[in-house]
Amino acid sequence: MARIRCDFFSDALGFATSATVLLPKPASSDRPAELPTLYLLHGLSDDDTAWTRFTALESYAAEMRLAIVMPQVQRSFYTDEVWGRPYWTFIAEELPRTARALFRLSDDPAKTFVAGLSMGGYGAFKLALRHPDRFGAAASLSGVLDIATRAREMLAPDDPKMWDRIFGDPPIIEGTDNDLLHLLKTVQNPPRLYSTCGTEDHLYSSNLRFRDACAEHGVPLKTDFSPGDHDWQFWDAKIRDVLAWLPLP
Repeated sequence: MARIRCDFFSDALGFATSATVLLPKPASSDRPAELPTLYLLHGLSDDDTAWTRFTALESYAAEMRLAIVMPQVQRSFYTDEVWGRPYWTFIAEELPRTARALFRLSDDPAKTFVAGLSMGGYGAFKLALRHPDRFGAAASLSGVLDIATRAREMLAPDDPKMWDRIFGDPPIIEGTDNDLLHLLKTVQNPPRLYSTCGTEDHLYSSNLRFRDACAEHGVPLKTDFSPGDHDWQFWDAKIRDVLAWLPLP
């Protein structure tokens, strides 16, 4: 595979940003076809390089005809921040448009997937539930899937105004389009969903609440809850399962 660090100016954000992109080696000298694409999202304390630095993702994907696009969104929770930057607009609108302009990526929803860990798991499911017509599948690894409860319970000592900056002061999340549990009530024809989380993870209860809400509202969800914590050892193992689960052509 080719690993590319792509630096570009974002019109939505108003400054330069970066994405790491993995591209499979062309099968022949012929003009390559448009590639199935996985948008793979990082967690709260990470950046676009984390997946390739802390897992063997490149090795796992080497035999797959799959492009992987890993953007950078700071500590935004993939949201248009009240006192910050429009990261939701960037990730939902500008990034796929820019990535397809730069690389030969498919725009077929059946060949477009999204996944992420922790904060990125939340972002992946928010994309899938708000734009179900754009994705063939979405996966969350240890995702913050009940974000309203998490915001009430968690203070970020190194970023004490994080929730206020993103969602307002006080944070308004519950019952909005930033609340995954609310989106489950209204989504029509969602893509395939996959949720995995370690049973020792501090977000395990959040994942159970999301699972129960899916069952309540008739949203199909594949779950994989097994021993593990909120760490790269767990995510390195589970990203292999996610890649194997993707409904590639």
